[in-house]
Amino acid sequence: MTATQTVSQRLEFNKTLKPTSHGVLTLFGYGIQVRVDRGHLLVEDGIGSQRRKFQLARVGHGLRRLVVIGNDGLISLAALRWLSDQDAAFLMLERDGSVLATTGPVRSSDARLRRSQALANQSGAALRIARELISRKLAGQERVVRDILLDPATAQTIAQFRAEVDTAETMDAVRLLESQGAAEYWSLWRGLPICFPKNDLRRVPDHWRTFDTRKSPLSGSQRLAANPVNAILNYLYAVLESEARLAAAALGLDPGLGFIHLDTPTRDSLACDLMEPIRPEIDAWVLGWITREPLKREWFFEQRDGTCRLMGSFAVRLSETAPTWGRAVAPYAEWIARTLWSTLAKSKREPAPATRLTQRRRREVKGSSSRTSSEPVPRPERICVVCGTALATGRSYCRSCAVPVAIENLAAVAAAGRVAGQMTSHGPEAQARRANARRRHARAASAWQPSSLPTWLNEETYLGKIQPLLTGLPDKAIASALGVSIPYAHAIRAGRRVPHPRHWLALAQLVGVSEDAS
Repeated sequence: MTATQTVSQRLEFNKTLKPTSHGVLTLFGYGIQVRVDRGHLLVEDGIGSQRRKFQLARVGHGLRRLVVIGNDGLISLAALRWLSDQDAAFLMLERDGSVLATTGPVRSSDARLRRSQALANQSGAALRIARELISRKLAGQERVVRDILLDPATAQTIAQFRAEVDTAETMDAVRLLESQGAAEYWSLWRGLPICFPKNDLRRVPDHWRTFDTRKSPLSGSQRLAANPVNAILNYLYAVLESEARLAAAALGLDPGLGFIHLDTPTRDSLACDLMEPIRPEIDAWVLGWITREPLKREWFFEQRDGTCRLMGSFAVRLSETAPTWGRAVAPYAEWIARTLWSTLAKSKREPAPATRLTQRRRREVKGSSSRTSSEPVPRPERICVVCGTALATGRSYCRSCAVPVAIENLAAVAAAGRVAGQMTSHGPEAQARRANARRRHARAASAWQPSSLPTWLNEETYLGKIQPLLTGLPDKAIASALGVSIPYAHAIRAGRRVPHPRHWLALAQLVGVSEDAS
């Protein structure tokens, strides 16, 4: 039985394979190769006949992260050595949000630091570290709730949990407060609409159009995402976990010995601890994206069990954010190293661990205390909300879709204007006002006596001398003098209507016509 094609499998390859402006080179497909030939790093990826090849010299390559998505291919030992010599990291990820392997620059480390890490529960450093990381995480969630999800009440609740973390006496109390804050935080995501281009809607499953919960109905946990947003979050968290592993290893820490997360055979607990304060930054980035821009259907595919996966070309774009999360996690990794170092029995002359990630100590020596970066955070691709074509910044529609959309919008506005006009001029309130005006004028006409009109003022005088002079007056002045509406005053001024004789004297006085003048 042949499979039903629900999404285009065409790869979106660039003509050239090279690191992005953020120093990230991402490979995906089958038969991936990374090797060294005559001092150059040779990389190749692709699917079928669509192959990409590129080589990087040791000088001027700009490579900081080599990301491989999938597990079909090979990387040579010489290639790993080449990456290490160039201070470039290697990340191997799955599209389901799992980290397969990470390697980074190898540096000498102090065994005493790892020993203090293992004894952190006895020294009290573990509780201090847990308080700080979870407090920063709750503070980040509070900002997301207040500034993006616009719920001050829930933000205040999370702030109360954060205040209690600072005085928590046990690790279990810290974990409980973190879980309570997470429950409040993710409850606000429930029902969040997920937009797709209009032309893609017929191919989008119904459960993809809203964010239900962070837990997948397929696994009961965050694994096996069932909708695109959870798939994006899982992948970005995997990128963040890789950066946390690299940061811990670069400082001589053991990525597997954590404080908040319990020890398990298949998890690097310290890397998971380091991820906690950065998770809200990823959440804010994703929220800011999906609330402004639609997601393309061809960026995702659904497996037979209902699991939502990322297409390789889309995962490449997400991988470009790796340096951003690496810069965010670096200060926390260095702070943990300094906290553990403070528990050691050592000479006062021994320097604290090097700030290899942020270069903070070097900047302080030079007299600069702030860390500035000229690298912008990668922006998500902007696409047409109708057909999904990639757009330049500041546009919502491509050229082919803009004209029919503008016509449709104009027709809708015109229809709404007609309805509003009918409600204004023909509604119950308008009809009541007109009825009151007719009764008022009827009473005034009935009470008027023809004998009150001067003998010189007749219809001939009005038509011959008064009406021609009215053309020089504004409609508002005539309406005010007679107590009539502006449209009726305009008809009097234009000569289309002859007012009741009781108004002739007021109009004569308005234009300066008197008995002497007549």
